[in-house]
Amino acid sequence: MTSALAPGAIDLYWIPLGAGAHVVRMSGKVYEAITAFIGNRPRCALYHTALEVGVSDGRFVIESAPIRDSEGRERGVVAEGPVGTRWAGRFRLFRYEIRRWRGGSIPDANEAVSSPVRVANDLACAQCVLDLAPSVPTPVWGRDELHTGDMWNSNSLISWLLVRAGVDTQDLQPPPGGRAPGWDAGLVVARREMGPGRSR
Repeated sequence: MTSALAPGAIDLYWIPLGAGAHVVRMSGKVYEAITAFIGNRPRCALYHTALEVGVSDGRFVIESAPIRDSEGRERGVVAEGPVGTRWAGRFRLFRYEIRRWRGGSIPDANEAVSSPVRVANDLACAQCVLDLAPSVPTPVWGRDELHTGDMWNSNSLISWLLVRAGVDTQDLQPPPGGRAPGWDAGLVVARREMGPGRSR
């Protein structure tokens, strides 16, 4: 990940799920093994996504991840939501945060595959992504509360932001042999909100 980014640039990162975190990686493999068996399909590599956005004020990182401590303001946290169930979300261990972090870093960005992907070069679009971040939906992580046919998670945040900001997502796909659970949930919700004929 670069320390500087041209104003208007939006870069997408495909990061292997659980890179640098053994428990998350193993949990993801178990989840994918079960869903592949149920769906009668081959297993795929799972990916987590994040954005790097350049505007006139500098470079920002946008990502959703579990809350690690009470210093969210230092990481540019703009919203939080529950993980697993709303009841469990009363405890920090079962909550996630959405970061709009000026000058921040994407953990394990050095392990990203086929990344970064430049998805836009438009200052108004980049600023729109930043402006929208605090208003992203925050349903329960790992559930389909919004009835999209896909769970809501960190990938949903990224795809929601891109569609709402007017970025063409039609050709955005995980690296070959990979899957990004939650990506479709963000697309569906964003397109619902924008109405027919206004989304990509």
